[in-house]
Amino acid sequence: ILLESGSAPEGGLWLAVGIGVNLQAAPTGTERPATCVADHLGTGHIFAPTIEEAGQALAESFDHWLVQWQTQGFEGVRQAWVSRTPGLFGPCIARLPNETLEGTANGIEPDGSLRLKLADGSVRIISAGDVFFGENV
Repeated sequence: ILLESGSAPEGGLWLAVGIGVNLQAAPTGTERPATCVADHLGTGHIFAPTIEEAGQALAESFDHWLVQWQTQGFEGVRQAWVSRTPGLFGPCIARLPNETLEGTANGIEPDGSLRLKLADGSVRIISAGDVFFGENV
């Protein structure tokens, strides 16, 4: 997931979200394990959703969470995010533009930034980077 945001010239904020979803097949030979939607469908499903079906489902889900954010603020979205993030309090690597940090993920800040506890006990706040969770990081 790639997120970018900023201030709009006329006021307010903008957010761009870029994601990739493997529907039918997962790439092989990747640095981290990859999967696809078809591998996670229950029995009785022969095909993964079409691009149009997946896009519609994604748009509906995105709209749901956008409304939550607009009506209740970021905290509810943050809590849902935390509850769905396996490994959030375990081993973690954060690849930043000029360094790679290893430590233990230590939760999420109120603004959505990652707290990363380093081996020396210090905590770094990570607002952007490639982040990997789990025992095999």
